[in-house]
Amino acid sequence: MKTDGIQHLVKTAVLGITLATTLFSTAAGAADAVPTVMHQPLTASNQTPADTWKSVPTQIITAGDVTFAYRELGKQNGGTPVVFLVHLAAVLDNWDPRIMDGIAAKHHVIAFDNRGIGASSGSPANSMEQMADDAITFIKAKGLTQVDLLGFSMGGMVAQEIVLKEPQLIRKMIVAGTGPAGGEGISSVAGVTFYDMLRGFFTGQDAKQFLFFTRTPGGIEAGKAFLERLKERTENRDKEISVSAFMAQLEALRVWGQKAPVDLSVVKQPVLVVNGDADRMVPTTNTHDLAQRLPNSTLIIYPDAGHGGIFQFHVDFVPSALAFLGR
Repeated sequence: MKTDGIQHLVKTAVLGITLATTLFSTAAGAADAVPTVMHQPLTASNQTPADTWKSVPTQIITAGDVTFAYRELGKQNGGTPVVFLVHLAAVLDNWDPRIMDGIAAKHHVIAFDNRGIGASSGSPANSMEQMADDAITFIKAKGLTQVDLLGFSMGGMVAQEIVLKEPQLIRKMIVAGTGPAGGEGISSVAGVTFYDMLRGFFTGQDAKQFLFFTRTPGGIEAGKAFLERLKERTENRDKEISVSAFMAQLEALRVWGQKAPVDLSVVKQPVLVVNGDADRMVPTTNTHDLAQRLPNSTLIIYPDAGHGGIFQFHVDFVPSALAFLGR
């Protein structure tokens, strides 16, 4: 067998082990739970203000050749819905309940699994452009004519593609832990991710403790608290991401990182750009660059915080997001 073939097998084996023991560790608190998808659309009659992110039902909607799994909260609030776009290797259960419940206290919020992710059907997308197309399909299938977007990490890149493709569909955007096409270090996300997955494997910790948070005492404690919050939903949890879907997303990130920069001066919508000051996954220099490229942006940088700055500082982020969306 050729050397490159051996390396490929070793890499695949390592990936399988580390995916099984780190990326999915948030489901450990619900090991006996069977992922369940509800088959009725959400209406005002079957969602109550008492619903929270840990209890709100998962539903499905079919558009084209994809059946999307999604959850929504705060429908009774009316106004422009906020559609959440998730990060690398994430499913519905990876959203911080404090952020979801906090935004849903004032707004109608919707989060979904893109094609081939979690409980959604289809083959996973391997480009930001396709992820954006699928998100647009989902939004229109929900009968929405205008939305706000909240994209974290890879989701922030998808948000940029959406607003460039269909600007009339977007009122405002919040993008966190993300950067522009061709941004510094974005094409190397796979290397950082695999390294921290291995660190998680050999230390018995979730990789997100390393990927999302600094190694200072404050960052470590914030990471532990965040990971505990992700376990709060104990019933009807989402399906975990597959290895093939994870690899497709890494390819999308690699290509995005090597893509020529695009003209973001055409984005006239208000955009809140947020990150920690020590992001290792999508280096914080990209956050400053992105804010400068967007003509109507507001920038927030959290101190002693990494990629998951909005999770570490959720107590500050939620009011800031609400104020931005409410203007």
